Amino acid sequence: MTNEVNNIKIAYLYEDLMNTYGDSGDIKILDYLFKQKGFTTTVDNISLDDELNAFDYDFLFFGGGQDFEQSVVAVDLQRHKKTLTEYIEADHPMLGICGGYQLLGEYYLTSGGEKIQGLDILPFHTIFKADSRMIGDTKYETKWGTVVAFENHSGRTYFDDKDKLDYFGKMIEGYGNNPDEGHEGMVYKSTIGSYSHGPLLKNLNVANAIVDKILANKKVQA
Repeated sequence: MTNEVNNIKIAYLYEDLMNTYGDSGDIKILDYLFKQKGFTTTVDNISLDDELNAFDYDFLFFGGGQDFEQSVVAVDLQRHKKTLTEYIEADHPMLGICGGYQLLGEYYLTSGGEKIQGLDILPFHTIFKADSRMIGDTKYETKWGTVVAFENHSGRTYFDDKDKLDYFGKMIEGYGNNPDEGHEGMVYKSTIGSYSHGPLLKNLNVANAIVDKILANKKVQA
């Protein structure tokens, strides 16, 4: 890594386009937790036409956006498929929320029947049902404990390879990935995808797990 030992570098993918329902709060929470541990943080907004070497960063964050912005991002994002795939496969930490989660999969099918190509890094897809929006408070159990959050999405996400992916959580209240299966989000290595806004990392059990992984990786590579 090229990062200074006491500085945590975070790439916020498309912050200017994918920042719905307070997702930037996740970054503010991480910044606070790192400051409590004596670290500084640098956050770079990687937006349209910007270059990205994922390995320049200790953590990648990808928030949610509206349908139009997400369709624009989906096209530009293809430039980064190689570096993001290698970063994820190397077990480096990443968090995708809502649209940022969906775009890690193969595709999402819009309510108008248009198939928008995702990165196809992980084996899942999303189908939009505009007439059955899933909105409200959520509660679910993860390997780090209980999470409470808020969801607001029309996309229904389904795994195509359940042997490769783990669910982020088991629903107690709310919908999660879809109204049929009772699970929320996705975990693959150190990448988490979730529909949880609110922001998600107000749940300090999850936030601290991410902080611990970032610091563990930094120590190994120092």
